[in-house]
Amino acid sequence: MKAHVWLLGLLVFCSACTAPSLRYKSDVNRLIAQEQFKSAAQLVAAKSTKVYAKQDSALAYLDQATLLHDASDPIQSDRLFARAQDRIEDLYTVSASKSTERLLTNDLALPYDVANYERAFTYFYRAMNFLDQNNWTDAAVEARRAAAFLDELRGRKKSGYNDDPFVQYFASLIFESVGQRSDARICRTNSLRAYQNLGGLLQVSAPEFSVPEDVENWGEVIVLHYNGFLPLKKTETIQFSWNRLWSVLATAQETRSQMPPEVENALRAGWMGHAVTLAVPALEPQPYRIASSFVRSNGQLYRMQKMADLSAAAKVELEERLPGIWFRAAVRAVAKQVAVEQARHAAKAAAKDEATGDLVGLFVNILGTALERADTRQWFTLPAQIYMTRLFVPPGIQNIQLLFRDGYGNIIGEHVFENIQVERGQRIFLHYRTAK
Repeated sequence: MKAHVWLLGLLVFCSACTAPSLRYKSDVNRLIAQEQFKSAAQLVAAKSTKVYAKQDSALAYLDQATLLHDASDPIQSDRLFARAQDRIEDLYTVSASKSTERLLTNDLALPYDVANYERAFTYFYRAMNFLDQNNWTDAAVEARRAAAFLDELRGRKKSGYNDDPFVQYFASLIFESVGQRSDARICRTNSLRAYQNLGGLLQVSAPEFSVPEDVENWGEVIVLHYNGFLPLKKTETIQFSWNRLWSVLATAQETRSQMPPEVENALRAGWMGHAVTLAVPALEPQPYRIASSFVRSNGQLYRMQKMADLSAAAKVELEERLPGIWFRAAVRAVAKQVAVEQARHAAKAAAKDEATGDLVGLFVNILGTALERADTRQWFTLPAQIYMTRLFVPPGIQNIQLLFRDGYGNIIGEHVFENIQVERGQRIFLHYRTAK
């Protein structure tokens, strides 16, 4: 009896764990849409101890660091990205995905498992922060770390998101700039291969940029446009019949051997009811109007090319994780039903009254179901898409106009990079964030 009471208490406690709410994410996104990035970062900082669990400090750092990067504060942004990377590294070598503890606890009770695409983009953002400070040495370090991580990812994953074509391309530009030609060539080759293999999955295609033959006589300006909102994770509840639930558990990636005996016996017997309710994460798209961007420089108009679609990457990652999420949610649901039945029988025996037992069982069942939450944590301040173009301009001071168009081709906004000094043979990176 004590074991089952402990089990119910553990399940209820873990089910009570929460993730940043949709309302909070929407409040931050409203500030992003208004391009009030500093205010958005301040909101994240103010809510970090209330909205984010202590074990999810990496997420709080990532969300705030991204906004500070958008606010052109590379020093403070990098300080937080460094903390996030340290936390991610600490957790990366610890895997509890195959343990009974993970099966019986809500995923929210464990530290956030940073998605592979999220980890890849920590290196991109840190490198960009260093480039904003004209620190090519440390930018190259982050490019090398990105390449190493993606090499390792390809080694352990044969399908799905197992490389990032844009991060590889970006790393190749940095290596090229610091004279590491061999590394640049390897990353460029990996990038083009990833665009070919993963382009359909990630909704991107290999870029086509024209590079002048006498490139050494020109200055190069690389303009990056971060656009839109990531789809936000929300909780979706689905009711499963007992037979369908068994099929989910039988076909999931995890094995039934990890289930506690009480859970498997209950499933086989099917003696607790006809259906259970599971809570799983689902993606909810966030609207934004900008569909494309252009750059005007020296009287010429250049269309920016979509280099990365993080919305697609988020969808791919979630789809890859869903079988395990379904499995764990199903096991928890059945384990709660086991605890409900034990509580009902114990109350009935103690009161010598079946009605009392039924009332206690009903209360415990309602409590366990109401407190179940899906794991909706994510690095939500990332943009939905990243566009890029490469401009080759004569040496001197440049004013570069960034134009934003909606799906009908109407210009709905602009931004001007003013008085950009470009030297012969120099490469400069510029970036701007929109979410209109």
